[in-house]
Amino acid sequence: MTQQPGFPQYGDSQYGQPVAGPDDRTPAALAHASSLIAMALSAGWLSFVGPLVMWLIYKDRSPFVRQAAAGSFNFNVGLWIMSIVGWIFIITVIGIPIGLVLLAVSFVLQIVGHLIGVVRATRGRTINYPFQLRILS
Repeated sequence: MTQQPGFPQYGDSQYGQPVAGPDDRTPAALAHASSLIAMALSAGWLSFVGPLVMWLIYKDRSPFVRQAAAGSFNFNVGLWIMSIVGWIFIITVIGIPIGLVLLAVSFVLQIVGHLIGVVRATRGRTINYPFQLRILS
């Protein structure tokens, strides 16, 4: 893909997106994938740990990896809140259908969102997750 004169190149730091260096794509993809790995190992309860560790390691080294890890962490926090609300609905017994829907939506969004994040990171592109609570940046 060639850059056209007058058109911004996606990932150009001049337009607010960090540029992915050749060594940044794998750690950025791992920042997204670590959430899925932790989710599988802990039944979803520790999905935020992997992105947080990657953010702590790369926050001063690579803006691209820092943004990927922060986005993944923030997305997980939003989905955690959705899951907690779902469990509260389930505990109230009357809200079981709503709670089950919230848990299912949270589960599907987490898998699909992080898989898209992994694919985009391996291509050197960023992702803006929905349902983010901006805690890390």
